[in-house]
Amino acid sequence: MTGRIYIDLFTSLDGVAQAPGGRDEDPSHDFPYGGWQAPFPDETIGASVWEGISELDALLLGRRTYDIFAAYWPQQRTRIAEVFKRVPKYVASRGLPTLEWEGTSQLGMDLVREVQELREKHDRIHVIGSVDFVQTLLKEQLFDVLTLWVHPVVLGQGKKVFPEGAQPANVTLLEPAVTGPLGVVQLRYGPKPGDVVTGEVEE
Repeated sequence: MTGRIYIDLFTSLDGVAQAPGGRDEDPSHDFPYGGWQAPFPDETIGASVWEGISELDALLLGRRTYDIFAAYWPQQRTRIAEVFKRVPKYVASRGLPTLEWEGTSQLGMDLVREVQELREKHDRIHVIGSVDFVQTLLKEQLFDVLTLWVHPVVLGQGKKVFPEGAQPANVTLLEPAVTGPLGVVQLRYGPKPGDVVTGEVEE
């Protein structure tokens, strides 16, 4: 059975996924709202996040998120850190990351082919954060499950999951939405091949 690619993103109501976890996580483009997720410690959503992490058998990250994770998680002693330590980690980068995090490999230039090869090696490959990389996966429809945890906050700027000029595409809702007590909504979609509805009415 071919493995599946899971994309996991925290987003604002207006679709911004940049730097939810910390002030200095990603200050590019002078983004002033790093750590915007902090006011929403939601146990319902937290349980869902942990469920996905506990089942993954490979981690696939973009370069910026990889650098953040590699600097933080090896020093932690939590159950999430134990999962990340145990599983193979892959970083998609055209540059030269240090790969000092034990168990890390770098993907080559043929992203489509290499992601397909990862599907043959692993059952549940999770992409966490990595907004720029995720946009490539979405454009190529190289994913099986897109989970968005949408937070009740409007940021007005920052990197969006679907920026202006994103590739038009259909998605299908995989399960009913889940709403946490603080208003965070979990939405889980899969790709839906086919032409995008244009709104034109057939005569």
